[in-house]
Amino acid sequence: MQGKILIVDAIATNRIVLKVKLKKAFYEVIQAASLPEAVNMARAELPDLVISALCLPDGGGAAELCAALGKAPQTEHIPMIAIGCQAEPAARIATLQAGVHDVLSQPVNETLLMGRVRSLIRTHNATAEWQMREDTCRALGLAEAAPDFDAQGRCVLVSDDRAALQKYAIQMRDVLRARLTMSTAGAVMQQMTEQELPDVFVLVLPGDPAVAMENLRLISALRANAQARHAGVIVLQTQADAALGAHALDLGADDLMTDGFDAAELALRIKSVMRRKRMSDQLRASVRTSLQAAVFDPLTGLYNRRYAMPHLERIAEHARTTARSFAVMVGDLDRFKRINDIYGHASGDAVLVEVAHRLRASLRGTDMAARIGGEEFLIIMPGTTLPEAQKAALRICSDVSGAPFTIPGSATPITVTISIGMAIGGSGEDGPVAVGDDTTGCALLNEADRALYAAKGRGRNQVKLSRPAA
Repeated sequence: MQGKILIVDAIATNRIVLKVKLKKAFYEVIQAASLPEAVNMARAELPDLVISALCLPDGGGAAELCAALGKAPQTEHIPMIAIGCQAEPAARIATLQAGVHDVLSQPVNETLLMGRVRSLIRTHNATAEWQMREDTCRALGLAEAAPDFDAQGRCVLVSDDRAALQKYAIQMRDVLRARLTMSTAGAVMQQMTEQELPDVFVLVLPGDPAVAMENLRLISALRANAQARHAGVIVLQTQADAALGAHALDLGADDLMTDGFDAAELALRIKSVMRRKRMSDQLRASVRTSLQAAVFDPLTGLYNRRYAMPHLERIAEHARTTARSFAVMVGDLDRFKRINDIYGHASGDAVLVEVAHRLRASLRGTDMAARIGGEEFLIIMPGTTLPEAQKAALRICSDVSGAPFTIPGSATPITVTISIGMAIGGSGEDGPVAVGDDTTGCALLNEADRALYAAKGRGRNQVKLSRPAA
């Protein structure tokens, strides 16, 4: 099924007609005849969309239903469409202010309705997916609280008719708290690589259908651009065209005005799109931050053990399929405990941060360095021969010990050294070079670890290679 839709209408005939249309498009349909029944069903079934009559029994309506759903966390983000007779402008605005996404007049154009349905369910599913990811991160203790601020947004009116845009902008000043600018479609295309893009584009379509269709290409361009794909897009039709409006929604427009310019309604739609965009931005940022916390060591910025071990196995598998060798190194700072004991843990942290910096500078872009213990580091070098790995390991030892470390607990810089154990996996020019018959990353890590202890036993500040058994 394409999604689950709740139809709310006291008139059974209206529900049946709408249900038939939606079932033809493979949507699952559930029904309610009153506001209380709709609230209970929405909380039990969690539909992807609610389509409600503008007026319901007992003096309620779509606005009251939207408000009721907004009181429960599981239903507050369900999108809603209201359908009814031509509403008075004040009633229409009040319904939109309540959170209803659109108010469609009867008889409803089926093409436009289905375009609206597809668009709202697509947006709802995308938001729900990011919400689930954030909930998972929060359950793992990784998510950060969203910032509590309402920054002024930026909106751009887009049209080649500058005179019309100027008239719209003047009327919008008193109803919209946002930075409002004007542009043409061509100028927007040129500016899509800028760092600071607007939150919302309002694409004003001309009355000529052919020109309007050409202008809709801007939506595809915005959605395909890495910098602009998350910006909000509202399409304003100066000439009603249901097929064109549905096409705009299918291309990725977030909202649509079919009946020309109205300052109050456009302001509401801009605020709504900005609010949804800000929420989506916060969800993505929260997930991104949480994923970084899951795979990076917060002190050094290197990868952590959670990321390093699966990555090592992937490198080992790749080496088996490509018959190329790779190096696994385990490095451990020598006598690190003495640094903490003599100078304090802040000094020890400063040493770890600087070692991480020197490791990154010593490695190639394809190599990986991770902190897998207190003062223990794992280095993986794919596509590396034994001579190359030995040279790299000696370079790391030299880079760590070659320049003294300036730390907060000591008046003079101190010298730090590192011992490295190394193992080679995969196949080299002379055949397999992995230890025994076990070429897994874990086996190589164990061999490198044993080589590290041998390096420690031989005096530290040196590299020891684990050689295959004869």
